[in-house]
Amino acid sequence: MAILVLGGAGYIGSHTVYELIAAGRDVVVADNLLTGFKAAVHPKARFYQLDIRERGALDTLFQAEKIEGVIHFAASSQVGESMSNPLKYYDNNLYGTMVLLQAMVAHGVDKIVFSSTAATYGEPERVPILETDKTVPTNCYGQTKLAMEHMMSWVSKAHGLKYVALRYFNACGAHPSGAIGEAHNPETHLIPLILQVPGGKREKISIFGDDYATHDGTCIRDYIHVSDLAQAHILALDYLLKGGDNNVFNLGNGVGFTVKEVIDVARKVTGHSIPAEICPRRAGDPAQLVASSEKARTVLGWKPQYDDLETIVATAWAWHKDHPNGYEG
Repeated sequence: MAILVLGGAGYIGSHTVYELIAAGRDVVVADNLLTGFKAAVHPKARFYQLDIRERGALDTLFQAEKIEGVIHFAASSQVGESMSNPLKYYDNNLYGTMVLLQAMVAHGVDKIVFSSTAATYGEPERVPILETDKTVPTNCYGQTKLAMEHMMSWVSKAHGLKYVALRYFNACGAHPSGAIGEAHNPETHLIPLILQVPGGKREKISIFGDDYATHDGTCIRDYIHVSDLAQAHILALDYLLKGGDNNVFNLGNGVGFTVKEVIDVARKVTGHSIPAEICPRRAGDPAQLVASSEKARTVLGWKPQYDDLETIVATAWAWHKDHPNGYEG
């Protein structure tokens, strides 16, 4: 029986596929390659180029492969874009998930782990955030991910689907082997944007707002290495395959760093001055997002291996130095 990884040519999806293959699992990858890269797909995984909004393509895949569980990364994930183009997010994230769940129900596949987000919480009631805290998203991206969680809950009640939603924070870093890493076009994530300065791709890094209620005025986020995220997805799927019930887990290191602090670490790792410029705030950015991942550690047995920001940035820098143009060269 195989594991189906949707969005397995993307950043977190490709790292999860590498971890699954390393663990000896049989893996099928499906990706429309709009934001993913064929070069990021592990050579031992069977690859289908398809869009999850295409029911016929999903039916063909489920008929051809014996799938025991699904890991779902196939969604749009840029906060800023979700505010300017919300209908894209309802189409890709919500409609795409609806079609996927229809196909899963039709083909008797009843286990799914999916990447949700800390953006489901909005402005947190407390730090660190607990899974039981209120979910009041402040951006369209977070709203669609929360709606995906609700959709799975109702499908579970109606059809017996078992799901785990993983709400995680800022994925970062690259595979320790250097084989795969982070590449987006356009790039929107903080650490690769910072590293574009020493990489010669930009002259300075922009800091969006320095008047937040934090100790240096810039946003605080919880940064988690992509390989640690990948392991959590595998543990969550195994939890379901062993009979675990529907659940939601935060994934984070439990430590927050400001934008300015991340830039300082990047300066240390790269040996570059990395000029920074203060810009106006972006719409929908909460001041502080830090997770409590005690539940994931206790229930899933999850143990992050890369919990030091300097180590995380160093793995990212190793990838970006060797791949200045991502998978294109």
